[in-house]
Amino acid sequence: MELSVRQMSTDFLILGGGTAGCYAALAFCEKDDTHSVLIAEKANIKRSGCLAAGVNALNAYIVKGRTPEDYVDYARADAHGIVREDLLLTMARGLNKTVSYMEKIGLVILKDENGAYAARGNRNIKINGENIKPLLAEAVGKEPRISVLNKVNVIEYIVKDNRVIGAYAVGVCEPVLYVIFAKAVLCATGGAAGLYKPNHAGFSRHKMWYPPFNTGAGLAMGIRAGAEMTTLEMRFIALRCKDTIAPTGTLAQGAGARQINARGVEYEQKYGTTTSQRLHGTVTENAQGRGPCYLRTVGISKEQEEDLKRAYLNMCPSQTLKWVESGKTPSVQNVEIEGTEPYIMGGHTASGYWVDTDRETTLKGLFAAGDAAGGCPQKYVTGAFAEGEIAANAVLKYMNGEIPMISDWESIKQGIENFLNGADSEYTADLLESEMQAVMDEYAGGIGASYRFSENGLETAALKIGEIEKKAELLSAKDTRELVYIYELKERLTLAKSVIAHLGARKETRWNSFAENTDYPNKNDSWLRFVNSRLENGGIKIIFRELVKLGETYEH
Repeated sequence: MELSVRQMSTDFLILGGGTAGCYAALAFCEKDDTHSVLIAEKANIKRSGCLAAGVNALNAYIVKGRTPEDYVDYARADAHGIVREDLLLTMARGLNKTVSYMEKIGLVILKDENGAYAARGNRNIKINGENIKPLLAEAVGKEPRISVLNKVNVIEYIVKDNRVIGAYAVGVCEPVLYVIFAKAVLCATGGAAGLYKPNHAGFSRHKMWYPPFNTGAGLAMGIRAGAEMTTLEMRFIALRCKDTIAPTGTLAQGAGARQINARGVEYEQKYGTTTSQRLHGTVTENAQGRGPCYLRTVGISKEQEEDLKRAYLNMCPSQTLKWVESGKTPSVQNVEIEGTEPYIMGGHTASGYWVDTDRETTLKGLFAAGDAAGGCPQKYVTGAFAEGEIAANAVLKYMNGEIPMISDWESIKQGIENFLNGADSEYTADLLESEMQAVMDEYAGGIGASYRFSENGLETAALKIGEIEKKAELLSAKDTRELVYIYELKERLTLAKSVIAHLGARKETRWNSFAENTDYPNKNDSWLRFVNSRLENGGIKIIFRELVKLGETYEH
């Protein structure tokens, strides 16, 4: 099989048509009426990314009586101090504007009896969000200067003199190598699932909290190109409803459900109420024989119960179906909870690209937003919107001159065709993915190890991941879909190596369960700093950077 080559050019190339990508394109066109935009998406932007199935609340909003500075305080406390306050503040200042825009294009935001947005806690508002992604896609489709390239898998940046000038992509359904040039590039490809063995095995392994097709592609591309990455050791492990992996915040905030153990004892305050502490308490109660653990819903009103059923239909229908089919609704049976496998994502934690205040990475011309951008946790949906807009505004200031069109695409094409035309391999991408997940689970703090790891275990993990990488180069693909599976595996392996290096570099346990280092089981405030990394000469170089406080800004 031989690939055909399509060369394309655009002023602004956006990789990933999810939350941040779509909003960045729209914000860019709102401010500019001359430049072209191209969104490259592995799936179809109508139902792709974290919002593909919908969402029932916007978890980042400045409600009446609160300020953006309050939001910075909340995120700093939840991350135990490891945040970029300059990024948080600029993000928080843009939250409410994005909500107004989404309501304008048709998003249903629930109102209270006074006509104000219905708040859910101190930072959240309720929505009917099953169609939030189609609404974004529709708005993108109405803008004549935005082109969308669906069903293409971006595999590598085009880099010239430490400047990103485009990207290579392969067709998901057809044997085409896309060589796309641009004046500026935004990475909005999301974070990574599938590095670790998931809750469910076999056929059901893709029933997970974070999108299973988010492989960390943009992060892996940045690592290979020499971009500086940050805080990959701050993994995110979601506390979720058992079996369905449905969100628990709807129960905790919407119905006031508290975490209890099998004896009916509330344990939240014993461990703390930050995101990592809620998970750690559940893991510990189970390990000490007081599990299983639940969210106490027994006794809630029928009205609350009906609200919960509707809320889960907006984002995780399997939870509502489980209640209906079993007949054991939340008012008569508490909801059992468990932790997921670890994910790498910059929307809930601080992992991702190291960026400046404009969201430009350390590679000139490459910007990052949403789950791909580090340093700014607790951004959620609206924060990803806001970061997309910040990046779009910065791109407008950055762009000038002609689109550079310099590329050695022949070597990239040959590498891809080697997978398509190579001899049949004794391995498959699926087999090696399972092998990788088992290694990460056992030696790098997965579910099977109760999220704990040691220095010796991490060394073993690094060696074994390196061996799997060598096997991955021997894979073969019968068609472009199998080719995509190979590249997804390679992306996860690249990111896994950096995650292992970061876990070993932080000599403390700042986030229980998120990064539970058995050799350094306590928090140490001499580690109130960022652990960053960069690939140099084939090895991962660890870099330490100081915190950036309110009133300060960081520029490369």
